[in-house]
Amino acid sequence: MAYKRYIVELGFGADLHGGNVTKAAQRAVKDAISRCCLCGLFDILGIRDPNQMQVQIRLGSPYPEQLNLAEVESVVPFGSVTVVAVAGGLDVQGLHLAALGEGDTIVAVAAAVTVYVNVP
Repeated sequence: MAYKRYIVELGFGADLHGGNVTKAAQRAVKDAISRCCLCGLFDILGIRDPNQMQVQIRLGSPYPEQLNLAEVESVVPFGSVTVVAVAGGLDVQGLHLAALGEGDTIVAVAAAVTVYVNVP
């Protein structure tokens, strides 16, 4: 048996008040997985447990070194998850509103979520 790629989905997430790249990355991953239905993996491939999947996440972030990868990984409900962060995304000056965050930096993160399944 060999792992084969079955799903690639892209997502976008932003933190508008505070520049929190982890929050933006979590939103990007949630955005990507919100458009994925795993019916084919069960109905066609016959997997029985969604934890049989390997989920690889690649994040483009303006500050990849600030990402808490474990927190990003935690938004994926099934599978063996790995997360890699690279330079990307963007930051831009926004509006400081103390009630909404700790700064005026908007950060945007892009996510590519790829699902692999071990099949004959």
